[in-house]
Amino acid sequence: MSGVLERTLGILELLAQHGDGLELAVIADRLDIPRSAVHRLLTDLVRCGYVRQLRDHGDYMLTTKLVAMGLSFLSSTGIVDIAQPLLDRLAEISGELVRLAVVDGHRLTWVARAQGARQGLRYDPDMGSDALLACSSSGLAWLSGLSDDEALALLAQQGLGEPGKYGPNAPTSLQAVVAEVQATRQRGYSLTCETYTAGLNAMAAPVRLHGQPPLGTLSIAGPTVRFTPERMQALGDELLACAAQLAAASGSSPFFSKPAQGLRATAGAKPIYAA
Repeated sequence: MSGVLERTLGILELLAQHGDGLELAVIADRLDIPRSAVHRLLTDLVRCGYVRQLRDHGDYMLTTKLVAMGLSFLSSTGIVDIAQPLLDRLAEISGELVRLAVVDGHRLTWVARAQGARQGLRYDPDMGSDALLACSSSGLAWLSGLSDDEALALLAQQGLGEPGKYGPNAPTSLQAVVAEVQATRQRGYSLTCETYTAGLNAMAAPVRLHGQPPLGTLSIAGPTVRFTPERMQALGDELLACAAQLAAASGSSPFFSKPAQGLRATAGAKPIYAA
């Protein structure tokens, strides 16, 4: 990893994955950066308020400054204001966690949610993380709305994920992902069973205007004990209707009204075939 900016961003992204903080030596080893360089960069990040050092054992961790910037940005785009009523309604109907993810360049990031479960098991992850396309319902829904070349390029760029890091049914080959994308295109929404997280099932639909690439995805997720494949299929029409309403309302958000560069319209996209 070379370049001050690239190294600085690498440190921030690494610390974002470790809420309890990391030692300087661990950061240097993980990113393959000399410890002296990491120390200089951490000193600057601390001075600017993006990182703080824990007094007890010297670990470095992120402050809330980046989070505040992200929330401020989302507020200014109007995404959450547009989506929240629809998310709330779908969460009430399904009784599960409903999430909105938006496409930003080559990333798919969860930005809003509504929790429908009032008791019992609840799945409630933090917002702001990027979806692994190969094994998340949201990722499959996005890929289903892209052309063959675009979808395969994104999969090649991101990879399938580290073995053992995701759910027990996570795909282990490109062919397996391709098959799921094809099935998603045919039914209009994705269905995943313990592919992203053990004990979790999910479904997702692309949020898209006719003839345009997806603006984002709308998903429902819940514990396998109650969010069964039969239950997911029963909610398919509700999910698609809500995604369509969200797409229709998206024009008032400046973020949604400017599709990511390089993603072309794929109405009637053909199924992906493995190379």
